[in-house]
Parts: sequence; structure tokens; C-alpha cells
Amino acid sequence: MKAETMLYWAATSLVALETFLGGVVDLTHGRIGVVSGPLVTQAVTSLGYPVYMLAILSVFKMPGAVTIVVPGFLRLKEWAYAGIFFELSGAVASHAACGKWRDSVTPLSLLGLAIASWALRPASRTLGTLFPADSAVRPMVSTLSARLRACR
Repeated sequence: MKAETMLYWAATSLVALETFLGGVVDLTHGRIGVVSGPLVTQAVTSLGYPVYMLAILSVFKMPGAVTIVVPGFLRLKEWAYAGIFFELSGAVASHAACGKWRDSVTPLSLLGLAIASWALRPASRTLGTLFPADSAVRPMVSTLSARLRACR
């Protein structure tokens, strides 16, 4: 259990740090590599997006990064993880659509870390179990199974 907690915090810290700093870089129109590399405005426009998208993304990225780290706010955490997932998967898809496969490696790696962070969350940071043993789905599945057996 301790290893799982350590992996959760490692993945969450990296995702939160990248998301927060990415929001700051987007807002300030800085360089992709913080101190080196092309300007983020050049990267966004080369993918066909308008520069104002950076302001929209940054407004959501910075609070989302804080939300996944602080305790409480369980429903907001789910929304933050969803936003991070959509932002990173959209980056992968955008790079792939433009034929920039090499540039999609970083967002794809971060997407994997975000999914790991979400999946490894401790029970205190979830809204509940994904598939509870006594859920309302179980009776529907058994009824469906019985009907399928009757059709044979």
C-alpha cells in the first residue's frame, strides 16, 4: 500500500507541476522549454489554433493543478482530472493530425501520468468506488443474462 501511495504522489506531483507551469507559460506566452525552445505562441499557431486559446487554457490549467493536489473538493477533482485528460489527449491528437508525431510523445507521456494519478488515488480522494459490489447494475446484468439464456 505504501508503494501505491508513493507512486500516486509521484505521478500527481509531476502532472500538477507540469499543468501549473504550463498554465503560467501559456498566460505569459513564454517558451515551451521555460528557458529554451520556441515560443508557445509559435507552437499553438503551427497547430492551427489561435493565440487566444492560450489564455483560455491557462485560466483552467492553473486552478486544476492546485485542485488535484489539495485535500477535499472531490467532485472538483474529478472535473480537474477530466480537464487535464482532455487537454493532453487534445494535444496528442493535434500533433498527430499535423504529422508532428515526435512532438506528441511528451503530451502522451504526461497523459499516461495523469491517468496513473487518477487511477492510484487513495479512497479519501475519490467520490466512491467505480464498480461497487451491490450496485444497481448487478440486478440488470443478471436479468439480461437470464433473458439471453432463455433465448437459447
